Amino acid sequence: MSRRRVVVTGLGTTSPVGGDVKSTWEALVAGRSGVRRIPEGFGGLDWADELPVKIAGTAAVDPTEVLDRVQARRLDRSAQLAMVAAIEAWGDSGLAGGATDPIRIGVAVASGIGGVTTLLANFETLQQKGPRRVSPLAVPMLMPNAPAANIGLYVGAQAGVHTPVSACASGNEGVALAVDQIRLGRADVVLAGGTEAAIHPLPMAAFAQMMALSKTGSEDGGDPTAVSRPWDTARDGFVLGEGAGVLVLEEYEHAKARGATIYAEVLGAGITNDAHDIAQPHPDGRGGTRAIQRALEDAQIEAADVAHINAHATSTPQGDVAEGLMIHATLGKFADEVVVTSTKSMTGHLLGGAGALESIATVLAIHHRVAPPTINLDNLDPAVELDIPTTARELRSGDIAALNNSFGFGGANVAVAFGSI
Repeated sequence: MSRRRVVVTGLGTTSPVGGDVKSTWEALVAGRSGVRRIPEGFGGLDWADELPVKIAGTAAVDPTEVLDRVQARRLDRSAQLAMVAAIEAWGDSGLAGGATDPIRIGVAVASGIGGVTTLLANFETLQQKGPRRVSPLAVPMLMPNAPAANIGLYVGAQAGVHTPVSACASGNEGVALAVDQIRLGRADVVLAGGTEAAIHPLPMAAFAQMMALSKTGSEDGGDPTAVSRPWDTARDGFVLGEGAGVLVLEEYEHAKARGATIYAEVLGAGITNDAHDIAQPHPDGRGGTRAIQRALEDAQIEAADVAHINAHATSTPQGDVAEGLMIHATLGKFADEVVVTSTKSMTGHLLGGAGALESIATVLAIHHRVAPPTINLDNLDPAVELDIPTTARELRSGDIAALNNSFGFGGANVAVAFGSI
């Protein structure tokens, strides 16, 4: 029995560099950064000047300006961003007219942290004004599966609505889970991806205390756009970002029968865990290596087929080097022929939304045959021997594959393989 094929028929995103897929892709190819000083009054609070880190990849477009006002008030910001992306992806897919039975539609949209802004705002209300002033909508707004649940309500998904939570690997795990759902025959269409909105004093202070965030560019007169610098010798931590990405994944014959536009095929995925440390990758990258190997095996492709990698590369000293080791360990002599990109150099790190946005970038790289650059790479770390262009690079012709890597706290590793079609 042949395996059910999975293809991408819809894309939607809202990110630090653009409010939709078109503007986001144009910015990524042009090498434009969305990292900026946190705007005064962001999230209704004046707080950034109190923190050691004052920059972030805030969303380019306020989701409350896109969504219905009443709807937006009932959603945490993470769910707002997810809904903006889902509405675009669903419209892009051409499925909005009821082309699929709802019992064959699923959702797998992840979040690494969930509705943290709602949680903290309501706790502050409880402390200052008492329990009777806590919002009756607080629980359905703060629960981690709220973005997926609201997307499920929007499209009428009845095949299952899922929320994988694996820190910064969550978005890519959503894509991998969606592939399994379609392959196993449990759904014909799944909206997959991830979202995050954690630009708030507590998460930022916590990441800063871990020495995970770069403090460069936070001082007056500093250039925020130059701070996220994966693989550069001057890198000193990641930049927190926010946003969401949603991909409509569909069984190939189902998509073909209705004449859908197909961007790419999802060839396979690999999921592993380091079981090494709660926050640090294994020094030799063995867990991530196995995830990439499993993705290649699941995709039934060879190392020579891979033309492009959208790397996890967050701009942390240890993580960037470990990923370079993983790529060489899995691709061997072909590693030098692969065009490697870190779009986090422009967007910052979207945590649970990162893998989803980067999967969209990977799909579009295959679709348009061009890989976005990595910006701020002035001096490549000698421990990283990869082809990392600083301007957009055309990809080779013919049938090609591309990988999107995601790694997260808790030792989570996810690699997804996409192919041209």
